[in-house]
Parts: sequence; structure tokens; C-alpha cells
Amino acid sequence: MSVRVGISGWRYKGWRGTFYPEDLLQRRELAYAAGLFPTIELNGSFYSLQKARSYRQWYAETPEHFVFSVKAPRFLTHVKRLREIDGPFANFLASGVLALEEKLGPLLWQFPPNFRWQPELFESFLQALPRTTAQAAMLARDHDHRVADPHLEVLQSRPLRHAVEVRHASFIDPALVDQLRRHQVALVAADTAGLHPVMHDLTADFVYVRLHGDTELYSSGYGDQALRAWARRIGYWERGEQSPDAVRVSGSDAPVQPRDVYVYFDNDAKVHAPFDAQSLIALLKRPRARR
Repeated sequence: MSVRVGISGWRYKGWRGTFYPEDLLQRRELAYAAGLFPTIELNGSFYSLQKARSYRQWYAETPEHFVFSVKAPRFLTHVKRLREIDGPFANFLASGVLALEEKLGPLLWQFPPNFRWQPELFESFLQALPRTTAQAAMLARDHDHRVADPHLEVLQSRPLRHAVEVRHASFIDPALVDQLRRHQVALVAADTAGLHPVMHDLTADFVYVRLHGDTELYSSGYGDQALRAWARRIGYWERGEQSPDAVRVSGSDAPVQPRDVYVYFDNDAKVHAPFDAQSLIALLKRPRARR
């Protein structure tokens, strides 16, 4: 099992001269960031379909064993709201995501604050998610003309993980946890400065953490005490246990099993994300006290 700590996105104008050296060419930013972090959350895919050549370039610019998590399009979650999404989902899968091959990590599905939990609709969505990249390639063949340069093949079929980030209070329900566990889909442990529900229930064989800001969404950084608290939680989750301070919705525990953990800092507005990520990585590398 592994813990990967990284950043959500890498191209931010305000990061130049603070995180990125002033003289660094913009086209070298990904390679620079990938030299410091083992993973990056690709969020451009959330706003629009990316091109296959871009995914191939990102693959080439990152080192061996690097992993991208990819944010699914908001057109599916925010506009279509999971209804009649077969075609748009095929377009997303055909757009080049599969060109990442072994560097493709979880797909992130983020839902808007006004999206209520509808168990039957959510069940249909979860059932339709491809569980391998080969299954995803099959679904991608149903793309339409909106994908001019489709990437429809995988060199080797690999497991495909999914994580959901929910923001409406209706999701605070033990039945949701049971539903996600049946489908082995991770419930994102999100820190949104108190604006959205906090749920730390373990629902899959991996954990997905998104840190949007300690006290102010997207803008505030994480101090040493907050980072140490997250490092402790991550240590428990990596070992497969639930953290004692976890906010749990379900009264039942998930099986104890080692878990991969993906952590992404999204507090990018004031350039906290890359430095907080580096600080957390340093904390996780320090010897842990014996329990």
C-alpha cells in the first residue's frame, strides 16, 4: 500500500516566482511539479474535454510510477446531474484519459452543493462505472463527433478506481456508506473549511482526501497542528484502520485492510497548496511513535 500526496492542478499564474522559479518555462511546470510530488489531480478535465495528445504529453512529461487522478467532467455531474450521461461519459473516456495507462489513478466525481442524494439514481450511476480500463475502452467506443481524436485502446487492462465528493447534507446517511461499500467506491474525505459535510467513512480499498483550506475555502493554509492531525489520520488509514477522531456516518466499520491513500491540496488561491503538500510529505516520512 502507498500514500501519495500532491496538488490539484499545476498551472496557476500566481505560483510563478513563489513555487515555480521565475525563469522556468511554462511548458516545464508539470515536469517541475512531478519531480516534487508523486501524484497530481488533473482538473482541467472537469471544465472541458481535453485532447488525447495532451494526455499523451502529460504521460511523457512525468516520471515512472507517477499517478494522475482525473476529475470527471462537470457536464456529467453539474449540468446533466447524472441523467442521460452515457454519451457524454463515452466522450470523456474517449478523449484521452486511457492514454495515461499505468499512470491513471482514480477518477474523481465531484457533485455540487445543491445535488441531493437520490439512492436509485446514484445506484444506477455506480452500477454503470467501469471497473477496469478495458471496460472503459469498450464504453469509449460509443463516443460521438465531439471527440475528434479518440483514444480507444489500452496496452494492458488495469483496475479503475472511482471516488465521489458530495456536498449536500442529504448524503449524510448510513445507507449511502453501505451503497458505496457495495460498489467499492471511495467517499472523499474532504476538508472544506466547514462549508460542506465532513464524512470519513471508509468505503473502498483506498482513501481519497481533498484539502480545500483549513479555515477559508481555497485560500487558507494548513498550520503545523492541522497537518499533524491529517498525518495521524492518514497513518491509520494506510494501515487499514479508522482514525479515532474520524467523523463517521455509519455505525458499522469497514474491514481492516491496508489501503492506498491519495491526498490532494486544493488551497491554491494564495499558493499554499504546493508548500502544504511538501510539509505533509515531510511529516509522513518521519518515524512514527510506537502505539
